[in-house]
Amino acid sequence: MNKSLKITNLHASTTEGKEILHGVSLTVKKGEIHAIMGPNGAGKSTFAQVIMGHPGFKITQGKIEIDGTNITALSPDQRAKNGLFLGSQYPVEVPGVNFASFLRMAVNENRKVGKKISPLAFRQQLSDQAQHLAFSKDIIGRALNEGFSGGEKKKAEILQLALIKPEFAVLDEPDSGLDVDALRYIAKTILSLDYPFGLILITHYQRILHYIKPDFVHIMIKGKIAESGDETLAKEIEKKGYKQYNK
Repeated sequence: MNKSLKITNLHASTTEGKEILHGVSLTVKKGEIHAIMGPNGAGKSTFAQVIMGHPGFKITQGKIEIDGTNITALSPDQRAKNGLFLGSQYPVEVPGVNFASFLRMAVNENRKVGKKISPLAFRQQLSDQAQHLAFSKDIIGRALNEGFSGGEKKKAEILQLALIKPEFAVLDEPDSGLDVDALRYIAKTILSLDYPFGLILITHYQRILHYIKPDFVHIMIKGKIAESGDETLAKEIEKKGYKQYNK
């Protein structure tokens, strides 16, 4: 049986009580790529944060399951240990925390079996993956996201994904603020990951979908999925926009 991330009738609100998600249902199997598109304010980023357990939102109805295990009430770190990863739209800077040390700790925490990876072996892995993303060689000595450009912060999220190897990943607008070269590096790295995982790719535009071909495309409007289809749906949105769904 193919493992899956299953979201059923998900309703969520802010801690102040404003409902933003109004019954989202989605099943992502390992090996599948699902793109979620929609205009500003559609609830896409909220959806990503709710899946990962952001404390600023409250699930009022519905559930989230990974391989049949209900993770709806779990903390973000417990969700991560169950195989879930979130690539943030706005990665924060963490001064004083070494990027390489942080990544090695994250990788070791998510290892289900086997010995913890040694600092020397991990540095080699990190160096290899960083090269794929065209990071400068000083990445190992830098603090987490501190002084990173917008593109470097996005690439750092993908670097974490490549090293942690989660079962399911949610990438919230990994293409925003990137030039063409950075976008190409990110897409190439995602496509080069040599293990099956389920991917939810949240984006405004079709730009990244020229490089990463989704199996399914979903249009989110006002906290609901208004339409689902294949990659041709993304091409239709590029031509006609979201107005036909925004009723």
